[in-house]
Amino acid sequence: MNDDLDNPRNTDGPKDRKFVEALARGLDVLRAFSQGSVVMGNQDIARITGLPKPTVSRMTYTLTKLGYLSYSPQLEKYQLDSGVLALGYAYVSNLRVRQLAKPYMDEFARTTNTSVGLTCRDRLSMIYVENCRPAEATSLRMDVGVRLPLATTAAGRAYLAAMKDEERQHLLDAIRTRNPDNWAELEKGLEQSFADYAEHGFCLSLGDWDRNVNAAGVPLFLQDGTLMALTCGAPSYLVSEDKVKNQLAHQLAMLARDIERLGV
Repeated sequence: MNDDLDNPRNTDGPKDRKFVEALARGLDVLRAFSQGSVVMGNQDIARITGLPKPTVSRMTYTLTKLGYLSYSPQLEKYQLDSGVLALGYAYVSNLRVRQLAKPYMDEFARTTNTSVGLTCRDRLSMIYVENCRPAEATSLRMDVGVRLPLATTAAGRAYLAAMKDEERQHLLDAIRTRNPDNWAELEKGLEQSFADYAEHGFCLSLGDWDRNVNAAGVPLFLQDGTLMALTCGAPSYLVSEDKVKNQLAHQLAMLARDIERLGV
């Protein structure tokens, strides 16, 4: 079911006359493919988005005509088409911070033998917009477009820790609503991350997202006010918890400051 986070339809005040409901629903349909299977039918999309099936049918038909979805008659299901890829590529290729930060990230990845990622937030996820790895294929492979949960990853925790209190609480409420059964465990990890950030300037995920992965994350503040997050990580057999906490995390924080000084 769609969490509707950051969606103007959630507001309790007067209806926003500039808000185009049909367009929002069409984008909800496209977003459904980031939460479900690669190939989905109208019923699957309706379940994920919470939209009525007749509405979904009209949306998928229109999006197919526009080249954002393709339809398989054999499967009677839809998948994303090249129109979506073109939009995503245009965003990533024109992201100035990505272009300027990449040489610094490449060097960090090479010298530390870790995977270094640049991420931005989409609702309750962090999305990779760049990932650099050393020549050896022993570190994590996280391609552009990969989504990570906010609550358990170093990138997500760093992003949350750097937010203003009111904005952070809005996201924490949404995470709690989405994860009622394990919220107590998530909250404990988040509180520790916020304490780490307040004291050291970084957050950790030591087996919390993946029990075989140790990672550190730091926020990245762009000049236009945009908040992103840098992360570095590797399999736990390559980097110990102690190394991440006492060495790599501090180096990552310095990398973030170096990138910020580029004036992005």
